[in-house]
Amino acid sequence: MFETPPNLAVDTVAEIVRLALAPVFLLSGIGAFVNVLAARLSRIVDRARQIEPLLLASRGAEHDRWIADLRTLDRRMSLISWATGLSVASAVLTCLVVILLFAATLMRTHLGDAIALLFIASMATIGLGFAVFLIETTIAGRAVRIRSELLQHTVDEGG
Repeated sequence: MFETPPNLAVDTVAEIVRLALAPVFLLSGIGAFVNVLAARLSRIVDRARQIEPLLLASRGAEHDRWIADLRTLDRRMSLISWATGLSVASAVLTCLVVILLFAATLMRTHLGDAIALLFIASMATIGLGFAVFLIETTIAGRAVRIRSELLQHTVDEGG
C-alpha cells in the first residue's frame, strides 16, 4: 500500500541540506526583522497609552494635537501589523520551500516548479513587508518633527 521511502545516501542528504541552507538563513533574517517590528509595535502602543490620559485632560488646540498624534500612532500600528503579517507569511512560504526540497527527494518526484513559485512568493511577500515598513518609518519620521511654534518660542525675560 505505502511505498517505503528510498534509502538515501549520506551524500544525497548532504546535498539537500546544502540546498536548504540558504532558505534557513533567510528564515533567520525574517525572524530578526519580525523582532524589530514587534519592538516598534510595543513602543507605539506604549506611546498611545501615554497620550490617552493627556488627551482626556486637554481642551482646544492641545486636544486636537493629541487626537492627531493618536491617529498617526493608530496608522503606524496598522502598518506594523501588515508588515508583520507579510513577514510571517514569507517565513511560512520559506518553510514550505525547505519541506518540498526534502519531500521531492524522498518521494522521487519533480517539485522544482512548485519550489520556485513558493520561493518567488516568499520573496514577494517579504519585499512587500519591507515596503510597508518603509511607509511606517516615513510616517514615524514625519511625526517626530518639532512644531515650528516651539522652535520659534521666546521667553520674555523682562518679567
